[in-house]
Amino acid sequence: MNVLLLKEPKDDGSEPDPNIKELSSCGLEATMIPVLAFKFVSLKALADKLFQPKNHSGLIFTSPRAVEAVKMCLASDEKRDEWNRSVKDEWNTKSIYVVGKATATLVRSLGLNPLGEDAGTADVLSRVIIDREDTNIPPLFFPCGSIKREVLPTALRENGVPLETLIVYQTIEHPDVAENLNNYFAEKGIPASVAFFSPSGVRFCLDEIRKLAGEQISQIKFAAIGPTTRDALMAEGVCVSCTAEKPTPGNLAAAIAEALK
Repeated sequence: MNVLLLKEPKDDGSEPDPNIKELSSCGLEATMIPVLAFKFVSLKALADKLFQPKNHSGLIFTSPRAVEAVKMCLASDEKRDEWNRSVKDEWNTKSIYVVGKATATLVRSLGLNPLGEDAGTADVLSRVIIDREDTNIPPLFFPCGSIKREVLPTALRENGVPLETLIVYQTIEHPDVAENLNNYFAEKGIPASVAFFSPSGVRFCLDEIRKLAGEQISQIKFAAIGPTTRDALMAEGVCVSCTAEKPTPGNLAAAIAEALK
């Protein structure tokens, strides 16, 4: 059976994407179509804040893209040397919070020590932060996307934990998504399952999938990487067959395999 994954493949060399590997181990053939593109913004402001860690109590990363923005600020030899010589060590005396293992792995590649990677959502991470932090601290610094959910900022604000946010990337529709979806349905037909990985993916792809599947859309088992994406699908009237217990390739593959039994 064919499974359509609406996300960018993980690009780390010749190894297949972990989602494809896990689904293959369940006897399922998966295809990935990227649905999002990103435009990075405010990088000078981000660099200024990164190189003045004394002004903040720690960092919060809830997406790999925010970490990519940091890496862009360290692209020059001069900045990278300064970061490795002293700045990263100063940040490591503070709290570096993350959501998810993928983001944690990228944060470690910066030489930072992440906390909270088992928090699968911003809601869970906000409770971790509230339990650990005092209210009389310099603000935590949260580089984020333009369409971030307000769960984490709202929870911290309501509990008196100081927070400073900076939008460092904007999420836009991938320019080839409609063409790629049309090609997929023309070549492979109706997939047994379609997995969504973000509310943005729902917004950019669902109408096209409805058009392509037509009356056969009831045959598709819709899957979500987590509760936020599930809620976005349900708000569009979609019957969600399964949600990954945790936002990992293994958990998603297990949920899809169970739904397709």
